[in-house]
Amino acid sequence: MKCEDLPKVSLVIPSRNEEKHIGNFLDSLCRVNYPKHKLEIIFVDGKSEDNTKKIIEGYREKLLVSVIENEKKITPVALNIGIKNSSGDYIIILSSHTSINESFIMDNIETIIETKADCVGGVINTIPANNKLFAKTIAFVLSNRFGVGNSIFRTGADKIMETDTVPYGCYRRGVFDKFGYFNENLVRNQDIEFNLRIKNAGCKIILNPKIRSVYYPRETLKDLFKQNYQNGFWIFYSLKFAKLPFSYRHTIPSLFVLSILLGIFPFFRSISLLSLISYTVANVSFSFQIAKNNGFIYFVPSIISFWTLHLSYGIGSIWGGIKYLFGGKNG
Repeated sequence: MKCEDLPKVSLVIPSRNEEKHIGNFLDSLCRVNYPKHKLEIIFVDGKSEDNTKKIIEGYREKLLVSVIENEKKITPVALNIGIKNSSGDYIIILSSHTSINESFIMDNIETIIETKADCVGGVINTIPANNKLFAKTIAFVLSNRFGVGNSIFRTGADKIMETDTVPYGCYRRGVFDKFGYFNENLVRNQDIEFNLRIKNAGCKIILNPKIRSVYYPRETLKDLFKQNYQNGFWIFYSLKFAKLPFSYRHTIPSLFVLSILLGIFPFFRSISLLSLISYTVANVSFSFQIAKNNGFIYFVPSIISFWTLHLSYGIGSIWGGIKYLFGGKNG
């Protein structure tokens, strides 16, 4: 496609206190091979208390960037502010906690035009935020199918396929005109709900493994627990605000935790024990694979990280379900 024929693309990026990673993200934007004059880069900042905005403003000579304030600070509000203030024919949702390769935008645009899809995305390569043991282990766990199930965009794909959601989606502007915006009641998982909403309305979502980005996950077990507890909480609690906010795979950690809790009742004790043994065997097996590929030092940390990931998500989901059924404040 000739340069003059390429469409205008708007990048919408929520940000809040991202000074650790936003420099890498902006550097990756500087390297993209998409014509800079065809890019509109909109940061929507949730009142950052660090140097995030100062770092962004330092790139104004290299990139056409703008910063809009998000008084409510939450992600879906930021996304909607950015989309409503954008002017591109296509809109790509990005995160300042990532970085993209030089052909990322071009690959998205070529894919969405060639496949006539409504939304496209690719796969993410999870890279440790630093060289510490658990930071590296968490990255391994979040790239493992035992850790993230059938999230193909995390574990990898070898062909273009239809799917129910993608990371950092590239959307036709008409999708938002027709189906509305991200649900601002959903503090987490708003992208999952939106993609399911448009897919169930007949839209086509395509994953192309050629589209690649890098994600920097949480660095410690504490941060991993906190993040996934909140992600889990908003699975069932989202039912308060949306008709279908999740896929069946998102309920598996809560079922696992429930199976363990049922062990307090004698009738369910054998089921609980079987569940616990099965999980432990699988955990040890996949942790051994990680250790075999990367070094035995990662064996025990992988076991601990898998437990942290699944328990936090499951506990969060159960608590979110209780809050949904019986009321009360979220979180």
